Amino acid sequence: MMKGVESMPHVNKEMISFFLTSKCNLRCVYCYNSKKRENEPIQILDMDFAKAGIDYFFGNFQSRHIRFYGPGEPTQAFFLMQEIRNYAYSKAGEEIKVELQTNGAFSEQIRNWISENVNIIWVSFDGTPDIHDRNRPFPNKVPSSPIIEGNVKYLVANIKKGMVGVRVTITSDNMHRQLEMIKYFVSLGVKHIWCDPIFQEVLDKPVCMSPKRQEDFHFDMDEFVRTYVEAYKYARAIGIFYGTNLIYNFDGCVEYNCRACIPLPHLTPDGYVSACDMVTFGGKANHMEPLVYGKWDAENKKILFYEDRIKNLRSRKVCNMPACSKCEVAGKCAGYCLGETLNETGSLFGCNPRICSAVKKLYHEIGDISYEYCHP
Repeated sequence: MMKGVESMPHVNKEMISFFLTSKCNLRCVYCYNSKKRENEPIQILDMDFAKAGIDYFFGNFQSRHIRFYGPGEPTQAFFLMQEIRNYAYSKAGEEIKVELQTNGAFSEQIRNWISENVNIIWVSFDGTPDIHDRNRPFPNKVPSSPIIEGNVKYLVANIKKGMVGVRVTITSDNMHRQLEMIKYFVSLGVKHIWCDPIFQEVLDKPVCMSPKRQEDFHFDMDEFVRTYVEAYKYARAIGIFYGTNLIYNFDGCVEYNCRACIPLPHLTPDGYVSACDMVTFGGKANHMEPLVYGKWDAENKKILFYEDRIKNLRSRKVCNMPACSKCEVAGKCAGYCLGETLNETGSLFGCNPRICSAVKKLYHEIGDISYEYCHP
């Protein structure tokens, strides 16, 4: 077991997330929200909305943890990021904890600011340059790995108070190269790695309503479990943390899977409060609408919450899920990721047997574990 200063299951990670902008400087081949971004003009989070969100969060939760995320690349709205961080600091002072999930493709000016003002940095990085550049290029397939590698090295060496980790999407390209990938990240100075299996894109309807989408999606979850366990044990032997979202509640016993069930606020650039990273725009959420639980009233400068949806989200727990209530590892999973499950099944209380089997196998192989930093 790895001892951690923040030891707790993922569901207990309380934070407010800001989806700063829909603008992105990369063209990732598997992006789960690219269709929604392509069909809309670029949108940027309203600063008054962000202030109201901070006031609400700090007034209703003990945590002073703020986080910057998509649907585009948050550093593409760098000045807004600075403004939000400064407002949060004016309210919380040194209690504030700042987290950033980024694609890592930013300038020296931005990385200098990040190294001094961000505590937890997760860089989306798919491993060795050949794989990463195939999956996460700049427009016109220009490689992004040289810039990202340089920024990771700099941040690892210069972060003032915190950590730099990488978050990897596992596809058929890198599934069997996880040991090589870990060695590569270690050579950059990285000690914390989270990897997640690729999942279905969010479109207008749940995946279960499209036989073609189900047929066209190929990912061998059994093989992932086998290769992940091998990589996990190797990483552990050399003092590197290597996690995956399938095990992020193995540090405890939970009734909710994640923060979407609490719910915790994620402010979208089109003016809504989402419960989940899978819903980055609230206005046209379609089958993902149950995860939208508030809206910014710009005229009256206040957030309007949908109490019925909050109630529904809070009811998504083990005792209300027939497929989970008698499961031997229910307290280590609690129905898996709500966003992915809703997208695939169309139900808040659905389950994915493929995922259930993987979680059980992983718990039998790994057992309880303590995390130094929770899943991004």
